[in-house]
Amino acid sequence: MTPTPRLTLALTTATLMLATNLYGAATANAADDPPGTEPSASAPVEVDSNDPDLKIPDGATLAQAKVLDIKSVVEEQSGDERREDTNTSVTLALQAEVLFGKDSAKLGSEAKSRIAGIAEEIKTQNATRVRVFGFTDNLGSSAHGDVLSKKRANAVQEVLVQTLNDSAITYEVRGYGEDYPIADNSTEAGRKKNRRVEVSFPRSEA
Repeated sequence: MTPTPRLTLALTTATLMLATNLYGAATANAADDPPGTEPSASAPVEVDSNDPDLKIPDGATLAQAKVLDIKSVVEEQSGDERREDTNTSVTLALQAEVLFGKDSAKLGSEAKSRIAGIAEEIKTQNATRVRVFGFTDNLGSSAHGDVLSKKRANAVQEVLVQTLNDSAITYEVRGYGEDYPIADNSTEAGRKKNRRVEVSFPRSEA
């Protein structure tokens, strides 16, 4: 009878199509999995807790525990002011546009009130060593940026001296120009953050 071979051929073709579809679906699903979810090539290495190489030799002691330096950075939504706290120091950064006119080291009307806020923080921390560092973006010559950043740092330091009126405080004032950017100089938003004056001082131990 002839119908039997045709039925067998039809069933075989259907089986191949079904297998192909299932394989294709499995392949597509595997490709859609996010990176890092693939099964590991081998099982994790077992660690023998009794291994003598993992034990402290007789007579040895562990080093005294200490807290690692933790850094906290808070920036105003406008980006005008940035505060960085660690276990040992405080750094306050003001964007140059808040303090000075374009390509100028002359303090603007809002500058003194901003610097007064920094002076209050210095008093709170009972700091006797204060660093005032100026920075610019990478536009213009490097030499011009070095000079401008130093002049701006000097201007901020002078207001701090007048406001704090404390002869026990020593100041370190430097202009770093375009060195040590904190943002991408290829965009204006980044360059704006890099044009800044930073005031840093030790945190009180109390």
